Amino acid sequence: MTAQIHPSAVVADGAVIGDGCVIGPFCVIGPNVVLGDGVTLKSHVIVDGDTHIGEGTTIFPFAVIGEIPQDMKFSGEKTRLRIGARNRIREHVTMNTGTAGGGGETRVGDDGLFMAGCHIAHDVQVGDRVIVVNSSAVAGHCIIEDDVIIGGLSGVHQFVRIGQGAIIGAVTMVTNDVVPHGLVQGPRGVLDGLNLVGLKRKGVDRADITALRAAFQMLKDGEGTFQDRARKLGAESDSPHVQQMVAFILGDTDRNFLTPG
Repeated sequence: MTAQIHPSAVVADGAVIGDGCVIGPFCVIGPNVVLGDGVTLKSHVIVDGDTHIGEGTTIFPFAVIGEIPQDMKFSGEKTRLRIGARNRIREHVTMNTGTAGGGGETRVGDDGLFMAGCHIAHDVQVGDRVIVVNSSAVAGHCIIEDDVIIGGLSGVHQFVRIGQGAIIGAVTMVTNDVVPHGLVQGPRGVLDGLNLVGLKRKGVDRADITALRAAFQMLKDGEGTFQDRARKLGAESDSPHVQQMVAFILGDTDRNFLTPG
């Protein structure tokens, strides 16, 4: 075993520590924790519960990972937290295990950046390459798809879905679903356009960006309900990005949508 464990760290019997892990001073690791190869816990990190952390992830001081949900309905049932590879989890971040009522598992994908003081609540499903900026909170049962950015000091209401590539501005409260590649800003989140900068950075073809802009305009000004407009888009557009947006709008949800203002 090639792990480096500081003498002041407390590692419970039963914990599985991968090769090349570095566990710094005053860390506490619970008995049901699994650390993949090359995980680094800087110092004063607590990892507890049925928690698996993927290879190459780095966790900074005073983060608390895998503690029980902040949910009054939680009664001690066995639930899980699964974190993917190569994530950067900064100071004072909290991530909780799931609840029986929400499927029992909180899941975080690969290559994310979770900045200081942010919170990932019970049963949240986070995709790959997600950035959650300082002091933002994602409430229980939310779905955050790939490549989403959530700005600092923002809050996401429980059961909200945020579609792939969307961006949430700073100091924003998101109470309804956000379509893929949407741009949301304002104190009471308003869907204010598309995340054009993110689309260009990803190298999305100009024709697809043009199709998305036309789709957004139809969702804003077209006839019928929001779902009616989405169905019409699905029938008329052959852009895979537009079809992704349509599928998201017509998918199952417990919330309404933020609609174009």
